[in-house]
Amino acid sequence: MALIELKDVTRVYRSGESDVAVLKNVNLTIEKGEMVSIVGPSGSGKSTLMNILGLLDRPTSGTYGISGQRTDQLDSDARSALRREHFGFIFQRYHLLSDLSAVGNVEIPAIYAGISPAERRERARGLLQRLGMGERLRNRPGQLSGGQQQRVSIARALINGGEVILADEPTGALDKSSGEEVLRILDELNAEGRTIIIVTHDPNVAARAGRIIEIADGEIVADRRNDRRNEPRPAAPEPEARRHRFPWADRLGEAFTMALKSLASHRLRTFLTMLGIVIGIASVVCVVALGQGTQQKVLSNINSLGTNTLEIFPGKSFGDVRSAKITTLKVADADAMARLSYVAAVTPTVSTSGTVRYGATVANVLVNGVGEQYFTAKGSKLVAGRLFDRKSVDTLSQDAVIDQNTATTLFGANPQDALGKTVFLTDVPVRITGVISTQQGGFGASSNLSAYLPYTSVQSRFLGSMSLRSITVRLSDSVDSNVAEAAVTDFLTKRHGEKDFFILNTDDIRQTIIATTQTLTLLVAAIAVISLVVGGIGVMNIMLVSVSERVGEIGVRMAVGARRQDILQQFLIEAVLVCLIGGSLGIGLALSFGFAFSLAQSNFQLIYSTTSMVAAFTCSCLIGLVFGFMPARNASRLDPVAALSKD
Repeated sequence: MALIELKDVTRVYRSGESDVAVLKNVNLTIEKGEMVSIVGPSGSGKSTLMNILGLLDRPTSGTYGISGQRTDQLDSDARSALRREHFGFIFQRYHLLSDLSAVGNVEIPAIYAGISPAERRERARGLLQRLGMGERLRNRPGQLSGGQQQRVSIARALINGGEVILADEPTGALDKSSGEEVLRILDELNAEGRTIIIVTHDPNVAARAGRIIEIADGEIVADRRNDRRNEPRPAAPEPEARRHRFPWADRLGEAFTMALKSLASHRLRTFLTMLGIVIGIASVVCVVALGQGTQQKVLSNINSLGTNTLEIFPGKSFGDVRSAKITTLKVADADAMARLSYVAAVTPTVSTSGTVRYGATVANVLVNGVGEQYFTAKGSKLVAGRLFDRKSVDTLSQDAVIDQNTATTLFGANPQDALGKTVFLTDVPVRITGVISTQQGGFGASSNLSAYLPYTSVQSRFLGSMSLRSITVRLSDSVDSNVAEAAVTDFLTKRHGEKDFFILNTDDIRQTIIATTQTLTLLVAAIAVISLVVGGIGVMNIMLVSVSERVGEIGVRMAVGARRQDILQQFLIEAVLVCLIGGSLGIGLALSFGFAFSLAQSNFQLIYSTTSMVAAFTCSCLIGLVFGFMPARNASRLDPVAALSKD
């Protein structure tokens, strides 16, 4: 059975609006171990014939078989496998990868063949030493002469066994001495039993072959034997290669290494590509941190409103004209609710307005009668002195706590000056025992002067009535305020026999503010995400440029056996690496901004979320995959012949 057999092979190219037949009904059979030269003038079709023989191109019609296996119906990966396992290519322009050493270039086909790292490294070094390159193993192509580069190319062709060696003008770019050395090596390889096919226009090179095929205008016009050639010896058996246990991991490692080298070789372009990702990730992380910091600051500010509290009033609503006549809201209700498991603090509340007088200073004041737990329920902050206790309530004490507005009005800026002083609330003398920070009311600070006394004192000394204006209930932090509101409503309704009260759930204010800050954070974060998308588009554009610049490299990898998946994987890894590094730099920039911000602002801090950073990092990976896929896919679908011709 013939090793190579072509039957009626025709190759037609489209040129403008017309078709050009480069090969016309070519019939050719090549036996194993032959050394064949294909000669002809430029444009005769000899290079196209070699590309079809090496499975770099497909015939328009006709059949091509290798060892009896037809190749016309094989997919791209199957054709890559044949190139990888059976063919070795020696190109006129060497087609070595500039970022790799001599050993690295030779190893590439073995990586795609799944040969173990130790085995392929040993083979590569052995081949290079055999070809006189033992002292140049670590040199890159730019550090080698033309003849030395061609020897590396020959070693690469032999690394997987190279049953058939296809040499395209192997001496065309070499001086006479280097050319003779390459031809001598080809003679030795043929003598070992390898099939050598040389495409050349040089009759002296062609004369080295045992068979000379002449082609003109796409047709074989002569096929003659060269009697000066001896019959080839049978090939020495190749040692069985040790296969890598996980060949996909080896190819992944190779793709990762090449991606790093590619990015490093274009540092400025890589950095500019990353810049959009860096800014986008930093913006998203900072905006989320700013939103959470703002939310915590707002919650801290509204704590003085008495967060997670219920205010219970008589009547059906604030506008109920009958509410003043309802006296069923009693201190006993407050005492009963204080025993409920979900209640943290309870205080009865009464109030009246009057005047406060100290010396010659007189001002209007709001007199609040409250229980000893009022300050806990409202989250009041003690500035100076002490608060009154249960004993003060029971004994109708005339101790009073005032707010900072009142202290400033009566005694000046220092709260300590108010302690122990006696003032007149209307006509009742009271002694000031403590000063609290100004109580927040509604959505802003209250400008009213306020004094707080035990509710028993206000009822007996100011109002002359035992009814309550309201009861304030602070709930445990772990309790849902809406559930607690329903439970309190049911509890009081059963006590009163009817629902003659209404409840103001002050936690609604907090929830509204939280929802508002979250909405604003989400809005600004969405705007920041736009910069991520712009960065992703930048990644895609740069990857498209990278593909166009590296078409030759892609062609070489395909020629030596790379699958489409290998090419796709390599360029995807590059895109993802750009985004991963950019994402890491973006998170670092965001954290640096937060540190600088904390130095400039002592009362406000950005609160970073691990979730947002992980999400941003994940997003950068997805951007690399999504925006890198199209360029990578384009690279993997390149035609090997077209790619090699653009190098």
